[in-house]
Parts: sequence; structure tokens; C-alpha cells
Amino acid sequence: MSARLNLLDTPAVAKSLKHISAAGHGLKDSTVPAATQELVRIRASQINGCGFCLDMHVKDATAAGETPERLHMVAAWREATVFTDAERAALELAEQGTRIADTSGGVTPEAWENAAKHYDEHELAALVGMIAVINAFNRLNVMIQQPAGAYHPGMFD
Repeated sequence: MSARLNLLDTPAVAKSLKHISAAGHGLKDSTVPAATQELVRIRASQINGCGFCLDMHVKDATAAGETPERLHMVAAWREATVFTDAERAALELAEQGTRIADTSGGVTPEAWENAAKHYDEHELAALVGMIAVINAFNRLNVMIQQPAGAYHPGMFD
């Protein structure tokens, strides 16, 4: 299986992808815990059906020490007892931010207020940026049917 397009073969697109990638790398330096960042990326990728990003972020999370139990429970985070209240708030923000067209106004006031209980303004801004960036990558990869499975941690560093 191969992708419909090699986006890196088009100079303008390749340049744009470098900027999107740089934005994602910059956000990793926020004070949002690394585990939470990966959980957010995984949840958005699950919702969007992006196998390439799921492969990448599950492997990155595993390499960073995330447990299989927690990784297996991301899709069922509401019922799972393995996540902190702060992680749950971030996952809810990721879910609503990814499904933005499903409700009028996007993220509900309740979800935002809950996230604000656990994250300061800088962390909330970083979470919003992370959710936007992973959604951009998800959409690119899903549209071109980027194959999943060949990623290894650090591959794009």
C-alpha cells in the first residue's frame, strides 16, 4: 500500500509541512505533561481515523514510558479509571476540538471551564495549538491515505 501523493515532492506543500511540523515541535516544550500531549494526539487521531498518526503517537508514548493499559483505554477514557482528572479534561477538550462541527459553538463552556481548572492560560493555549496541529496532520494523512506501521520513535526529529 502506498499513499496517493508524496506531499514532500511538491515544494510549496513540503515548505508548508515544515512550518506545521515546527509548530508542533514548539508546542512540545509547553508545561503540559508529555503524557497528556500524546494522549491528546492519540485521541484526535482515533476520532479522525488517522492510522499513520496513531502509529506514530502510540509508539512515541510507549517509548516515553506510557503503559499499554492506558494506551488501550484512550478511546474509552470516560469509563477508564486510569486517567487523572486533568488528563480527562484534556481528552474532552481534544474530543470537542476535533469534532468542532458536531455542536454549535464547538467546545462547550463546561469542557472549557473543566480544562481551565487543571491548566493555566499558557497550557490551555498549548493544548489548543496541539489539537489544531494534530487535526491538520490527521486530515492530510487521511486524504492521501498515508500507510501506517513503519514509524519508529524519533524518525522525524
